[in-house]
Amino acid sequence: MKAAGLERVHMLQGVPTFGGINDSVLSFLLRESRTINLSAGTLIFAEGEYTASMYIVEDGEVAIYKHKDGRDCIMAILGEGECLGEMALFDYMPRSASAVAKTDCRLIEITSQNLYGVYQMDMEQFALIQMNLGREIARRLRKADDLCMKCPLRADSEVKTFRPVSAGKQEKSGTH
Repeated sequence: MKAAGLERVHMLQGVPTFGGINDSVLSFLLRESRTINLSAGTLIFAEGEYTASMYIVEDGEVAIYKHKDGRDCIMAILGEGECLGEMALFDYMPRSASAVAKTDCRLIEITSQNLYGVYQMDMEQFALIQMNLGREIARRLRKADDLCMKCPLRADSEVKTFRPVSAGKQEKSGTH
């Protein structure tokens, strides 16, 4: 069931990216953003695409996956109140994974232009959103690091070993 007015604002306040953001800024974002209703199986974005939007799952579930060795590998299933695609607001690089509606779902699309509107309206609230986005990306990076440590390591012949050099023991190059 679609929440209305302040219910949607309060739902967003429960999303880590928008924690601490005031009602007027969130109301502005909801007015300026687009709500998208999707049927199960609909592609939201594809790995490799260039876009500048993030999405909040308002209802339903979204599967995040990467294509590897001819297969789609599911990385996460996201539900109500979770965000996806937020890296696109920072780096303007191709999408690192694909997203598909796992069930019928409703998403709120927030673009970089929507966030610029927040910047113009209230710079302090804009800064808080940016810090919250950074925290969310850092949290996901830590989770990815933990998952990488669970994967089997390759033989030394396939991977160069990283060994930090202490400041006093740097090798000198042959040319000056």
